[in-house]
Amino acid sequence: MHLSSDEVIFWQHGFFKLNLTILTTWGLMLALVVIARLITKRLSDGMHVSRAQNLLEIIVSVTSKQIEEVGLTHPQKYLGFLGTLFIFIALSNLCTIFPGYEPPTGSLSTTAALAICVFIAVPLFGIMENGPGDYLRSYLKPTMLMLPFNIIGELSRTLALAIRLFGNIMSGSMVIAILLTVTPFIFPVLMSMLGLLTGLVQAYIFTILATVYIAAATRAREEA
Repeated sequence: MHLSSDEVIFWQHGFFKLNLTILTTWGLMLALVVIARLITKRLSDGMHVSRAQNLLEIIVSVTSKQIEEVGLTHPQKYLGFLGTLFIFIALSNLCTIFPGYEPPTGSLSTTAALAICVFIAVPLFGIMENGPGDYLRSYLKPTMLMLPFNIIGELSRTLALAIRLFGNIMSGSMVIAILLTVTPFIFPVLMSMLGLLTGLVQAYIFTILATVYIAAATRAREEA
């Protein structure tokens, strides 16, 4: 039994490694690209739309509403980034129904990469909304003495995002693996169903926290 899919290495040459985390991550990304292409290939604005388009419209409208409720008045600006985060994490966790599959979100390298994406996106959206001057001045509030503490806060919340998602997914996978060896069949099945629900909740929490951070960054001008 291994703690992370990073430990399953298929090929290595010096510093470069092809492990299970990389394989599943790129496999999921490819699947998302193919699914998106198939769904958007025949979009219709008429009365008769496909079930796939209906599902897509529901996801987009619900996500947009959630973004707006957090405080971002123009959700369409952030829908691509935040929606992709949620769908990738959710799909990564839901695919645990397949035997032998290990979610890449159970690897700290993947969750750290997702958190770094948020870390980079927050100031980019803040600068796009307020301009570099207003955004950078927000780090000096309420006084210039707060600059190092605000920077440390940015770094620490990025670390917290990565560790929270990694810890929750990895611990859930380990509990199910242990139960499979020491309990009857029915109990691990129930735990697996609970794990699917937990995976969706974790995707939602990660995305909502990213939305909150972006909303805080884009309010720099309003608070000036």
